[in-house]
Amino acid sequence: MTAVEREDRDPAAPREEILDRYGARFLDPDDAMIIDGVPEPRATAYVSRRLLISTRADRAATLRMLEEAADELGWALDAADEETCSTVKRRRKDEEHTLGVARVALRPKEGSASTPPDGWALLQRARAKHGVDAMRGVGLDHLLFATPVGPSPVDEGHPVDEGHPVDEGHGALGSYRRRGSGGRQPVSVVMPRPHRARRLATRRPVVAILDTGCGSHPWLDDVVREDVTLDGAPIGYTDADSDPESDGDLSGPLDGAIDPLSGHGTFIAGLIHQACPDADILSWRVIQSDGVIVESDLIDALTKIAELVRRHAAGEEGGQAIDVLSLSLGYYHETPDDVLFDPTMYDLLELMGECGTVVVASSGNDSTARPVYPAAFAPWEGGGGKPARPSCVPILSVGALNPDGTVALFSNAGPWVRAYRPGAAVVSTIPPFQGGYEPIARTTAFGRLRESIDPDDFTAGFAVWSGTSFSAPFLAGQVAKRLLPLLPKLDEPDSVDDAVTRGWKAVEATTGITT
Repeated sequence: MTAVEREDRDPAAPREEILDRYGARFLDPDDAMIIDGVPEPRATAYVSRRLLISTRADRAATLRMLEEAADELGWALDAADEETCSTVKRRRKDEEHTLGVARVALRPKEGSASTPPDGWALLQRARAKHGVDAMRGVGLDHLLFATPVGPSPVDEGHPVDEGHPVDEGHGALGSYRRRGSGGRQPVSVVMPRPHRARRLATRRPVVAILDTGCGSHPWLDDVVREDVTLDGAPIGYTDADSDPESDGDLSGPLDGAIDPLSGHGTFIAGLIHQACPDADILSWRVIQSDGVIVESDLIDALTKIAELVRRHAAGEEGGQAIDVLSLSLGYYHETPDDVLFDPTMYDLLELMGECGTVVVASSGNDSTARPVYPAAFAPWEGGGGKPARPSCVPILSVGALNPDGTVALFSNAGPWVRAYRPGAAVVSTIPPFQGGYEPIARTTAFGRLRESIDPDDFTAGFAVWSGTSFSAPFLAGQVAKRLLPLLPKLDEPDSVDDAVTRGWKAVEATTGITT
């Protein structure tokens, strides 16, 4: 295999049960619909019966053209299921744009028999019929995935004798899933909680997390807030019944196994707290316990967060200071190198960067050079990135390091990954889950219970885990720590220019990235 082939390797398709759960499809380049004038697509996952329309597009004209294309396929747009997500106003000099997306559902045309509606097929038909330029601002509703390595290590079986990890049938990459090799497992921590100053001369840096939420933990209970809203409107998911940080087993078989992403957000919050104990942390839940987030749900949350940031920068009521935003999620876009790339997510992150918020995004764990977004919005040469400019703090993309400082074998890599931080076999906080597995052996002697380690008993509150998911919050905490002495004193005013300037100073100090 050549270096180019390695760089072009597509990640594995999501499991069928994941696709079924979200009404999604895997876009396989080998059999995907193609049209003249549009590059052949690359693999991605998307909600099949839906398209997204940017609020910057001509809505009426776009809907009309999509309806015409849908009619030729025996489909129709379901006006009853059309929904506009949250929006934010972006002002630049004399220009003003509304950022956000509308979700448009597809259905079979009344009185007709057809193949199941498919967003990719409709989008390609509309491009062929009306032209590529006419369909700018229309895109798929992608599935994004949080990025720890693999499922729980106990999913590899429960043998007494495991042997060498490369003998387990998963090769060297799969070794990171296993207990003792970086997979999620309980661990005892005897060090004291990171020291947090009672008072500071400046305001505390604020680091925000969009993830699975945050569970209760002694290190975090007085540090993390989950109640920040936009004018009383919640951000992300708030229903208690689907909270992966309070119940570890919400999806999959009824086997008592802890879900792949349960505890993920708490683990991330603990890493930020270790890297910058004096930071305040905001946590919003946008990822389910299976590690999936629908792009339109993420955009809705990002839009609300961008509005909080914009209001704070403008000195308006109802704003919220956010110095760093940590994102441990991503997706592969099917056409990242041309005008078809949907811009809304970057527009929102760029708006935050123009207000001084540093966005840190994980690079993914598929051991590929294929760019993952939003991380690949970072400034890099070679296509797909966004050039750095003094008036906007750049997005930071981060890969994972092993404990010895080498790049973790699972970490995505390439010129678009601009920083690396510890992400393999790291230790952090986790909710006190007690999973359904039991110790391999149990006995009593001298009046005391004796056991081997229970592989999914996290009641001690700490775990080892691996993934670029955990490199991102580590770097986010480092950026926050660099920002701390640069923040305004509690009684001093702040400005957008000052926020961008100190954001750039923190970025340069932690990553070496400059304009």
